[in-house]
Amino acid sequence: MNFPWNELLFHGNWMITMAQIGAPFLVIGVIAVITYFKLWKYLYKEWFTTIDHKKIGIMYLLCAILMFVRGGIDALLMRTQLTIPNNTFLEANHYNEIFTTHGVIMIIFMAMPFIFGLWNAVVPLQIGARDVAFPVMNNISFWLFAGAMLLFNLSFIVGGSPAAGWTNYAPLAGEFSPGPGVNYYLLAIQISGIGTLMTGINFFVTILRCKSPTMKFMEMPMFTVTTFITALIVILIFPVFTVTLALMTIDRIFGTQFFTVANGGMPMLWANFFWVWGHPEVYIVVLPAFGIFSDIIPTFARKHLFGHKSMIWATAAISFLSFLVWVHHFFTMGNGALINSFFSISTMLIAVPTGVKIFNWLATLYQGRISFESPMLFSLAFIPTFTIGGVTGVMLAMASTDYQYHNTYFLVAHFHYTLVCGVVFACFAALIFWYPKMMGYKLNERLNKPFFWLFVIGFNVCFMPQFILGLDGMPRRLYTYMPSDGWFMLNVISTIGALMMAASVLFLVANIIYSHLKSPRIASGDSWGLGRTLEWSTASSVPPVYNFAIIPDWDDLDTFVDMKKQGRHYLDNHNYKDIHMPNNTPVGFFMGIFMTIGGFFLTFETIIPAIICLIGVFGCMIYRSFQEDHGYYIPASEVAATEAKLREAREKEREAASHA
Repeated sequence: MNFPWNELLFHGNWMITMAQIGAPFLVIGVIAVITYFKLWKYLYKEWFTTIDHKKIGIMYLLCAILMFVRGGIDALLMRTQLTIPNNTFLEANHYNEIFTTHGVIMIIFMAMPFIFGLWNAVVPLQIGARDVAFPVMNNISFWLFAGAMLLFNLSFIVGGSPAAGWTNYAPLAGEFSPGPGVNYYLLAIQISGIGTLMTGINFFVTILRCKSPTMKFMEMPMFTVTTFITALIVILIFPVFTVTLALMTIDRIFGTQFFTVANGGMPMLWANFFWVWGHPEVYIVVLPAFGIFSDIIPTFARKHLFGHKSMIWATAAISFLSFLVWVHHFFTMGNGALINSFFSISTMLIAVPTGVKIFNWLATLYQGRISFESPMLFSLAFIPTFTIGGVTGVMLAMASTDYQYHNTYFLVAHFHYTLVCGVVFACFAALIFWYPKMMGYKLNERLNKPFFWLFVIGFNVCFMPQFILGLDGMPRRLYTYMPSDGWFMLNVISTIGALMMAASVLFLVANIIYSHLKSPRIASGDSWGLGRTLEWSTASSVPPVYNFAIIPDWDDLDTFVDMKKQGRHYLDNHNYKDIHMPNNTPVGFFMGIFMTIGGFFLTFETIIPAIICLIGVFGCMIYRSFQEDHGYYIPASEVAATEAKLREAREKEREAASHA
């Protein structure tokens, strides 16, 4: 084994040096705390090996929030560098590394796990299921993601981060990027992508096969519908990117020439393959966000979602068109007029079903009895700000004018107005909205409000000036500029907005800590008292391990609301039976370890240890294949006792509320 030890620690600026020194102490500190409080057995049995979709959802969300902070720090470093002309805070290559890791982390390791965490936490409950279709696969999916997240973040302190942009275009990412940085990109996203594909398959089958027998597709909650359509997109497009990543990996490690000009390689092949995956990838995170808003707005407007079926058809139309627009990402790269015209028209067409959704949300608000809890505030803020992103998207869809906008800060502002307003607003709204379903108590509304206002105002202060900077010709990916360019004041304003967004996150972190210590625990499953879908019909705020003692019926979108009006509830049925549940498994945890270690060795082109780790992965598969695991049964008597205990807690809560 000829491991390149000299490449492990590299000499960067003071930030990288501090990270290299601090990281080992952080790891030692975490291990020491876990050991001191004797948590290893608890964590292994209850979390590392769990197949409970609710716990897996929480682990996804914890990782996503951590990565949001990590990606946010990258963004603050970039804004600091661009605040003043001729700034030397970051040198050119370090800036390139930071904007590359910022993009990858925010899309792959923040937005997607946030969405997958919500899928796990909410979707099985919304369809009346006791778990996902493939619980073991769910565990494996999470640990592949977690291992890939660790591997990618390791690049900051070991070997060097990728610096070819989050799009990783050839030939820059090929022969012009020596060292392990791009290998980290390729292998981390590859490992995470395998887990993502498994998640897509899992939830596609879960919604098809595990929903309540009386639930019809066109009557499902919108978050579940968008999850189903998004899972189909995942199944269709992630194999494309898996192959694309594999081709560049063997280009870099084994010397093939798929994407280099030498020996007949085609750099544009990467651009096409990447965006064949990349634009549907945008809708993998945006469509579930639309589903989130479609559940939150009716809840706090106290109204049925206007045009529910048209929303489903609009979602399907957007998903179909998402496969027909990828060339708009490179209108300026030499395509003919006919090709550019086709993809220009197909891109503009997406505005039609998106407009249907916007008007349906507005119609739902019309004459509603609206209350302004923080999830609703994020939903209301989303509508006008996302519309700005959509309108500027139509501007970019015009191939002729795209020559002016392309690779300027106008484009940067546009995709932040779509992805931050469309996805991050939704993630925060959903986190607050469904927090009681995961933790058993609400986040404090007094702290939610300053978080909302600071984040939304800061976002607009940060990115609105970037439209003007782009129209004034400021290129994206620029690490410095001259005073004579005239961009100083707008960059200062943009940085102030970024600092406001950072300050808002401090309110969120403080709220999580404060609410854990101070918020009253909720016994009722309908935590907001306004629930319209099945996740609010459970016997407790955090559902028991089996979710539903009796699988609920679902006749139409207003079934649960109508039952509450009539004084009835699913919990009135006490005809309990034995419930079959799956056992926990260590397979995913150890597969994740083998994948991560193998990916690390392959990053440094050390083949033999990587092969050994691959054998370990196959060993885990073989172990699982020959394991006789038929799960276990929860006796009806135990179910009855649990339900009685939860019923008593709800009655005490109602009695306390009546005397308050």
